[in-house]
Amino acid sequence: MARRRRGARLPVVVAAAVAVMSTMAATGSPATGPAADGRGPDKPTIRYTEYGIPHIIASNWEGLGTGYGYAAAKDNICTLADTYLMVDAQRSRYLGPDGRASPGQSQNGTSNLNSDLYFQRIKDNRVVERLLDQPAPNGPEPEVKEAIRGYVQGYNRYLAETGANGITDPACRGAAWVRPITELDVYRHAHAEIIMGSADPLLDGQVNAAPPGASASAARPGSAPAPTSAPEPSPSPEETAARIREAMAVSREQSMGSNALAVGSQGVSGGTSMMLANPHFPWQGKNRMWQSHLTIPGKLNVSGASLLGLPAVNIGYNNDVAWSHTVATVAPFGLFDVQVDPFDPTKYLVDGAWERMTSQQVGVDVRNADGSLGRVTRTLWSTRYGPITTSMQGQPLPWVVSAHAVRDVNMDNLRALNTWFRLDQAKDVDEVVSALETTQGVPFFNTVASDRGGKALYADIQATPNITDEHARSCLTLTGQLLFNQSLRLPNVPPISIFDGKRSECDWPDDPNAVAPGLLDPRKQPRLIRSDFVGNANDSAWLANPEQPLSFPRVMGDTGAPRSLRTQELILTAQNRINGTDGLPGRGFTPETMGRLLFADNSRAADLALNATVAMCRSRPFGLILVDGNLVNVSEACPILAAWTDHDYTSSSRGSLLFANYWYFLLGGQGIEKLPWRVPFDPKDPVHTPNSLDPDHSSVRDAFGRAVFAMRKAGIALNAPLSDVQKVTRGGEQIPIHGSIGQLGVLNVITPGQVDGKPDVVFGSSFVQQVRFTADGPPQALSVLAYSQSADPSSPHHCDQTKLFSAGGWVTERFTEDLIAASPALRVVVLD
Repeated sequence: MARRRRGARLPVVVAAAVAVMSTMAATGSPATGPAADGRGPDKPTIRYTEYGIPHIIASNWEGLGTGYGYAAAKDNICTLADTYLMVDAQRSRYLGPDGRASPGQSQNGTSNLNSDLYFQRIKDNRVVERLLDQPAPNGPEPEVKEAIRGYVQGYNRYLAETGANGITDPACRGAAWVRPITELDVYRHAHAEIIMGSADPLLDGQVNAAPPGASASAARPGSAPAPTSAPEPSPSPEETAARIREAMAVSREQSMGSNALAVGSQGVSGGTSMMLANPHFPWQGKNRMWQSHLTIPGKLNVSGASLLGLPAVNIGYNNDVAWSHTVATVAPFGLFDVQVDPFDPTKYLVDGAWERMTSQQVGVDVRNADGSLGRVTRTLWSTRYGPITTSMQGQPLPWVVSAHAVRDVNMDNLRALNTWFRLDQAKDVDEVVSALETTQGVPFFNTVASDRGGKALYADIQATPNITDEHARSCLTLTGQLLFNQSLRLPNVPPISIFDGKRSECDWPDDPNAVAPGLLDPRKQPRLIRSDFVGNANDSAWLANPEQPLSFPRVMGDTGAPRSLRTQELILTAQNRINGTDGLPGRGFTPETMGRLLFADNSRAADLALNATVAMCRSRPFGLILVDGNLVNVSEACPILAAWTDHDYTSSSRGSLLFANYWYFLLGGQGIEKLPWRVPFDPKDPVHTPNSLDPDHSSVRDAFGRAVFAMRKAGIALNAPLSDVQKVTRGGEQIPIHGSIGQLGVLNVITPGQVDGKPDVVFGSSFVQQVRFTADGPPQALSVLAYSQSADPSSPHHCDQTKLFSAGGWVTERFTEDLIAASPALRVVVLD
């Protein structure tokens, strides 16, 4: 059934961008560099165009890295310096032990002290140095080394030109911790990004683990004694699994996500393929993305965005291929339950023999309250499987009868750098698959791509623990079974394994077809190439295209389970556009209609539940609902919701805030399949079920009453436009932000929060890019970096794209030399 959509008219800013793109695409050819011999300039050259986007050209990888490092530092030196401080385990020394750090995906993070102990342990163990000593693919390939060597030169050059006191960003102006960097700093940063999938749930537990009755740390002078890990009753396996599962579900909803859609030749109009990239990354900190165009004539011509400080394009396009990544449903770690000796709990049993844990003294400098320096030292513990942890996602894993050891599939992974450098040079989706398989470097991400030949690719080929279904059945503990198998009940929660550590055979086996020890054979990992479409919105690979469901080992996610509302919205939007049943003219995707996919801000939850909710509201006697002993009059709310016919989360929408609050109370932290639907989930119709909310159910009535009560208590009008609440402040100006949380089934995810006491966006749509290929001619691309290029409030590019995003606009990208030269904003910087 075709869904109702708002009319066929496009926002003026979208239509204008598409018109400009069409005109620009008719001229120029792929960039060959300004040098007459086609080799590129002798000196790295940065050409800035509109919105401060740098087009960096050089004759070799080192020069390209130099230009990237210089330009990235100019825009974001404080964010970068703060990241290098973190991976150098020096935050407590300069910023105090009690401040906050964000080493993982979540913005909630951990304390500076815990972060420092975690990274100091990695430094002491020379993890990164050992990986650098290995040949490719486990060590970096030559071009990676050259680019990072140049990046360091460019970053340090910019810092030398300004000096710490000359930095314009007040976040680090004059700070003692802003310093020149080394290549090792950059590799440590890359490694930290690769392992962040396990840092959030397990970092605190690893640095606080101590045997029963022992203290994890030696207290610093003037501080209270560190807490001890005294014996405590162990919860049941069912209770432990339920707590961890729920905590992981909450964490997934409050951390990074993404949508990606690749459309092949049968799904486009006026081209051969299209690609939409829509990562939902943090708007602050080390996981900000930064846009660039990188060219070495004859070798590389790639445009897109990367995590700040990584001199490659992580999400983008070249002359023949466009790609993006989405957060996958693979847990990049596993636990091993090891039975400990009751008389000496630092000994554990393996194959009938006791082994002694390895103890390691890890110390970091800390700044005391009086400004003096102290020292904190902790004893951290490890087994043959990996470090001991006493919590996961904040839920205790007591070290009593047994302890839990962590194996991180990415701890020995620097291969991701090789992966991204190869993706930047891929010629078609088959080469994308080859890059993924031969490096196995992608950490906890899916890859979605399209190529000039009209093919659309979905691939979940990554660094995955080698846990086959047979191995899982043989080795999972009872708690592990509940986590690994029953996470089917909570979409997006990865299958977490807890294996029997008493049996060495339960360790992840080595596979001869895998790139590194303990990895799953890449040929067993799901991929799909089609000519209509494939996509992903952070559910498993099962429904990359519902016409061809995929199967795969359970370790990679679920099948036959409810899909998130965002996954439903992505699939239905693609199907309706390709079939021409969405109310817009024609069939197939064009840049105009692709732009609407996100910026219509449609809510799948409202499509499914709004009418039933309005019916419930209108049926209330005297318009009253009893909530916790209070009679709440909801009669005012009924016409507000009834008038919200567009079901949208655009900034001017009225009724959307009321529905969002109601949906929050209705969900109550559970999956959508738990709501009172009259038609339950059917694995044979997973895109359209569950549906038909029961308006007579008490939970619907209660949630609505609570929403009305909460909004009135907060002083928010029930018909307030979204812009009254959802906005960011930049330079004293409030900028409204459209979109909403993923639980509402809105593709353009925006998670609002507070930053420095002011309304802001914590994470959500970050770098948004759509690319169209034709049979010949350069690729045509539109993009917008929602939080803009620079975190420096004094920069002219601190909020220019944020305002563009607010208006639903796009940057028309300049991919050819002719188009770059024609930019009215062109500014050239040559690094002599």
